[in-house]
Amino acid sequence: MGLFARLKTAFSRKKPAPRLGIALGSGGAKGTAHLGALKAFEEEGIVFDVAAGASIGAIVGALYAKGYSSADMEGIVESLNRKEFARNLRPFADLEFAENFLSAYLDGDIEALPKPFAATATDGETNERVVLKEGKITRALTASAAIPPFFRGVEVGGRKLYDGAFSDAIPADVARDLGADFVVGIDLGAFARPEEERGVISRMVGSAMGALVPVKYNKDCKTRGYDAADIMITPDLSAFRATDVGRTEMEAMFEIGYRAAKEQISAIRALGKGKKAKEKK
Repeated sequence: MGLFARLKTAFSRKKPAPRLGIALGSGGAKGTAHLGALKAFEEEGIVFDVAAGASIGAIVGALYAKGYSSADMEGIVESLNRKEFARNLRPFADLEFAENFLSAYLDGDIEALPKPFAATATDGETNERVVLKEGKITRALTASAAIPPFFRGVEVGGRKLYDGAFSDAIPADVARDLGADFVVGIDLGAFARPEEERGVISRMVGSAMGALVPVKYNKDCKTRGYDAADIMITPDLSAFRATDVGRTEMEAMFEIGYRAAKEQISAIRALGKGKKAKEKK
């Protein structure tokens, strides 16, 4: 092939498609809505190249990065022994039981996952965000989900780490740092019930427990996700709590997540088109 032909071939090559990332927010059992959203994306043929998450969002994100479908994840949820899980929901419980459970599906290191992935956690001493994108997958996930006072911190690299919700609850900025050109976020707490709607006893217990929690919510723990995301999906889960693990509640949250994602399909498809249009100018 001559020089002219080689140059023509090089310049005529299609530019790589923009990389799409997903940032899955924290929310405990409300994470079932993430599975509903993923089902909607699968039906529409939308594939994410990069995944990041906090707490339950980190667990779902790692499963996605591994290659599990929404149906696979539903099966994993069904295999969870809810009674055993409930027994471990006590002040400052060890998360070894969760790490053992997850190891059946996510053994190995983050670097070996088919898709780029990272989880956020919070340093117990400095309250700073920690991005976990290498090392043992299950250890990173339990650190990201170690919400006090239910669970004690998880040691990673000599630091005691807690739930990523305290420092970066919807890590769209992390997904972008991993190489995503566009990022879709899912905020499970966009419609959280206002404090005044909760009972007096609930507020008192919350205040008492707050004194035992070693980390605090950073002011930008959610806004940084909104600032970095191109689209934020906000399923209305105001009728549910992060501890609602009943079958009826989880099925309802799944459906709400599914519908919320469906409503954004056109906007998500338009992201790539907008990128290409800019490149052509």
